[in-house]
Amino acid sequence: MTEKVVIDPLTRIEGHLRIEIESEGKKIKKAWSETTQFRGLETIVQNRDPRDVWAFVQRICGVCTSVHAIASITAVEDAIGSVLPDDARLIRSLVLGSQEIQDHVIHFYHLHALDFVNVPNAAKADPAKAVEFANSIGSKWRGNNLKRFTEVRDTIKSVLDSGQLSVFTGGYWNHPDYRLPPEADLMCVAHYLDALEFQRSMIRINTVFGGKNPHPNFLVGGMACSIDPNSSESINQVQLDQVKTWIDEIVEFVNDCYYPDVLAVAGVYKDYFDIGATHANYLAVGLAGATFGGDPNKSRVDSRHSAIKPGVILNGDLSKVHPFDPHKIEEFVTSAWYEYSVGDKKGLTPDKGETTVKYNGPKPPFKWLGDDFDGKYTWCKAPRYDGKPMQVGPVARLMLAYAQGFAPVKKLVESAASTLGITPAQINSTMGRTFARAAEAVVSANLLLEDYNALVANIKEGNIDVFDASKWEPSSWPQTAQGYAFVEVARGNLSHWVTIKDGKVARYQAVVPTTWLAGGRDAQGVTGPYEESLMGTGNHPLVDPKAPLEPLRTIHSYDPCMSCAVHVLDPEGNLISEAVTS
Repeated sequence: MTEKVVIDPLTRIEGHLRIEIESEGKKIKKAWSETTQFRGLETIVQNRDPRDVWAFVQRICGVCTSVHAIASITAVEDAIGSVLPDDARLIRSLVLGSQEIQDHVIHFYHLHALDFVNVPNAAKADPAKAVEFANSIGSKWRGNNLKRFTEVRDTIKSVLDSGQLSVFTGGYWNHPDYRLPPEADLMCVAHYLDALEFQRSMIRINTVFGGKNPHPNFLVGGMACSIDPNSSESINQVQLDQVKTWIDEIVEFVNDCYYPDVLAVAGVYKDYFDIGATHANYLAVGLAGATFGGDPNKSRVDSRHSAIKPGVILNGDLSKVHPFDPHKIEEFVTSAWYEYSVGDKKGLTPDKGETTVKYNGPKPPFKWLGDDFDGKYTWCKAPRYDGKPMQVGPVARLMLAYAQGFAPVKKLVESAASTLGITPAQINSTMGRTFARAAEAVVSANLLLEDYNALVANIKEGNIDVFDASKWEPSSWPQTAQGYAFVEVARGNLSHWVTIKDGKVARYQAVVPTTWLAGGRDAQGVTGPYEESLMGTGNHPLVDPKAPLEPLRTIHSYDPCMSCAVHVLDPEGNLISEAVTS
C-alpha cells in the first residue's frame, strides 16, 4: 500500500524545507523537495549601487554570510576591471577558509550527528569506557578524559530527570536504528558541547578582518580593514598572533576530534555508504575556497588550491575530467513558482536569468504539493549543466581532486576506503557526504595555515595594501558591464552574476549550492539531487513514517541552507513541526 508522508518543516537546517514522500513496504518510491518561501534578494538589489550589493546579498543566509559577500564583490570587480591586492586576496581566503571549516563542524555536531547519536542513551554510559572508546578510534582530543565525560553524563542524567530535553527536544530517540553504544553516544555528546565552544575560535578570524560577525564588512576592490604593524587601530602583530592561535586551535580540533568522530560514526553505519546516492555528475571549480572572477578557466582570484582545475565529471567516471564551461549552466522553472518570458519549458543562463513570481499553489498550511498544481511545487529553481543535474559540494570537490590526483585528498580517500571497506564511488551517498565534509576540513585547515604564513610574509616585506582605488568611482566604469564570480563554499558551487548599466545594477542572479541540490524536476521530468537521493534506487529505507529518521539522515547530509530563519505557521499560529501521514 502506498503511503504519503510529509515532513514539514525539515528541522536542523538553515531556513525552510518541506519534503513529500510516497513509500511502499518501508521503502521510498517517490520524493519531492519543496522550498516553500520566496525572498527575492535578486530583485531587491536591482537599480542599486553595485558597491553596496554585497551588504544585501550577505543577508541571503544567516550561516554562510561572508561567502555571498565575496561572491558578489568578485562579480562586480570582474565587471568593472578592479584588480585585487595580494594582501586582500589572502585575507579573503582566510575569511572563506575559517567560515568553511566552522560550517563543516557545526553541520556535523549540531545539525547532522544527532541523526546517528542517541542523546538519552549517553546517560547509560560508563565514562571510563567512553575514554577507552575515544582512544580506540584514534581521537587525541584533549577533552577525552574521565572528569569531562563524567560531567557530561551527569548533566544528561539531570536533564532527563527534569523531563525537559532542552535543545534535544523533538528527536526520534526511540527509533530502533540508533546503533552506537552508550559510550560512543557519550563521547559524541561531549564533543557536541566542545564544538559549541571551539567553533567560536574559528569564526573570530572573521571579526579581526571584517570588524564583526555574522555580517563582516567588505569592500569592492579589496578589504575594509587596514594593516599597520605600528598602529593599535589597524591589523597589527598582536592581532595576527591571535589569529595564529585560533588557526592552531582549528587544526587541532579538526584532526584530533572532528575527523576521528566522523570515521567512528561511519564505521557503525557503513550501510549508509549504499544509501542516498544521487546523480553521479559532479561540478566544481576547485576545493573549498577556490574563487574566480569571470571564466574559471582563466581568472583565478584566490591563492588556494591552485593544483585543482575546474572541471566536470559525468556518470561517475573518475577517469575523465571534462572542461568546465560556465555558459552551459541553465536554470529551469518547470517545477517552480516562476515564469520565464521564453516559456517554462526552456532554461535561461544566469546572465539572462529572470525572477518573475507566478504562484499557483494553495495557501498554507499545505496538505500535498508534489503532483498537483500543474507540476509546480517549490520556490527553488532547477539548475542544470549542459542539460544534466549536477551534484555540487564536498563530494563533488573530493571527486574532482581525486580524479586529478591531488595527493592530500587521494591519501584521505584511500585511507578511509581501506579502513571502512568502501570504494571511492560509494562516497556518493548519505554517509559519503558526511565523510567528505570532514576530509575537506582536514585539507582546508592546513591551507588556512599556509594563507596565514603568506600574509605575514607579505607584511614583513612591507606589503600592506588591501585596496585598489583605481576603479572605485563609477566614472571609471564602462557604461554597460557584465561580470560573474564562482566560489566553492561549504555546501558547493556558488556563482553570482551581475549586469551594470549607468552605474546601477540592471540584472542580478545568484546560483547557490542549495539551488543546485534542492531544485525540483526539470522540463524533462528529471529529479533534482535531493529527490534522486531519496527515490533514485527505490530502496531508501523509511521504517516508521511518523519518525522519518532515515530520510532526515540523507537530506541533512547535504546540510540544506534555505532562506534565513523561516517558519510556516498554521491559521492558529502554531508551528507545523511533525511528520504527517495519510
